[in-house]
Amino acid sequence: MKGKIMKNKLHIISLDIPFPANYGGAIDIFYKLKSLAALDVEIILHCFEYGNRKPTLELNKYCKQVFYYKRKTGFWGLDATLPYIVSSRNNKQLLNNLVVDNSPILFEGIHTTFLLNHPLLKNRQKIIRTHNIESEYYQQLARNENHFLKKLYYSWESMRLISYENKLQNANAILSISKSDAAYFSKKYPSIQTHWVPAFHANDKVNILEGKGDYCLYHGNLDVAENKQAIDFLVNEVFVSDMKIRLIISGKSTSNIEYQTSNIEFIENPSDEKLQALIQHAHIHILPSMQVSGIKLKLLHALFNGRFCLVNDAMLVGSELQNSIHIANSASEFKQKINELMPQSFTTAMIEERKNELMKFDNEENAKKIITNL
Repeated sequence: MKGKIMKNKLHIISLDIPFPANYGGAIDIFYKLKSLAALDVEIILHCFEYGNRKPTLELNKYCKQVFYYKRKTGFWGLDATLPYIVSSRNNKQLLNNLVVDNSPILFEGIHTTFLLNHPLLKNRQKIIRTHNIESEYYQQLARNENHFLKKLYYSWESMRLISYENKLQNANAILSISKSDAAYFSKKYPSIQTHWVPAFHANDKVNILEGKGDYCLYHGNLDVAENKQAIDFLVNEVFVSDMKIRLIISGKSTSNIEYQTSNIEFIENPSDEKLQALIQHAHIHILPSMQVSGIKLKLLHALFNGRFCLVNDAMLVGSELQNSIHIANSASEFKQKINELMPQSFTTAMIEERKNELMKFDNEENAKKIITNL
């Protein structure tokens, strides 16, 4: 039964400022804050600030206190032995703010765990939310990177993360974002409680239209290298001259993307309302992934709001959503599946099946899983 449960106090250390919630990590953290606050958890939020994300009063709606710390970027964030994503989030004031009470601490990502083994936090309940198996994630980035210096950095970061990850065994619990990640950490650190707590997200309910659409849709941040690779695959190998079905590619972009093709349309930087309309009226969501990493929030959003979803194995890993997904891996398989699905209508029965499978992604129930570990 849903409803209010016992009040708790919790420190959350966020790897970034989680608002606006416009990319995977920020979405998971922001809607986690909202869900925990709705269950009367008293949140003290600690955010690392860098890039163009700035302090915002929006976070104060859900948190009793919000602290911001400048991340040490570039040369100042380097350490001879630690991964850069960890060493650049070393902050003395964060420690001072954590020791004012004895409340549990939730570390969002291995990125925020610099203080995990600090003597002053020895007796605290410490929980780590893993967003990926970061060493493997950086290995994949290195494999897919063509720029020599970036490839070198990703490889070096991956090696350091392999060694650093052993420090996680000093946590009281690990909360993994995907089931496959949970299996990995459970096997590697059997003495630590490891639980699968699915991604938090913006969807309160399934909001799918019955019937048919007349186009396929790919959506995501068009500036991300992995997404650019997916777009190149769709444009150059799937939606080629013999494919008459229309593809719309939409998402955030800072540069104009040009492809000379009659059946592909780019809609860059759509409003939230425009993107939602594109998602709901598309017939097939085409979402190949070029690397395995946690769960893609854009897939979850498509499943809550869109009709057919066609993905590859890399997109599906760890999501436990195989019953709601159609799978293709090669260009020929994508073409075949698209041609099979376009004539079909999305029915009421299909919507009910989707609702049943997405119950595991109920934000309130997953917030309760976190509370049980406090």
